Amino acid sequence: MRAYSEALFRTLKYRPEWPSSGFKNITEAREWVETFVTWYNTKHKHSKLNFVSPSERHAMQDKAILSKRKEVLEEARSRNPKRWPNGIRNCDVIGEVVLNPEKESETETRNAA
Repeated sequence: MRAYSEALFRTLKYRPEWPSSGFKNITEAREWVETFVTWYNTKHKHSKLNFVSPSERHAMQDKAILSKRKEVLEEARSRNPKRWPNGIRNCDVIGEVVLNPEKESETETRNAA
């Protein structure tokens, strides 16, 4: 679990809005984190989700977004094929995503018993 919190903290502290001198008080910290979480879930394009946001994925918009992206990339490639000698980016819809697949499997096994 530590790797996930470290990755999240790195994303958090590399935001341009991160107050390098710290927060004035707990209220300011809470407000900043609330803004960050909103951005992270609605605007940030996650690589594990094939560059759609969690909210787009949750709303089941990822299929349409990735389909449109593929269409745009294929059109661009047809106009300038030398730019994409290895083909366009993968625009497939990503299946189930879990943070810790080993633990998920253990939990399912325990629940089945």
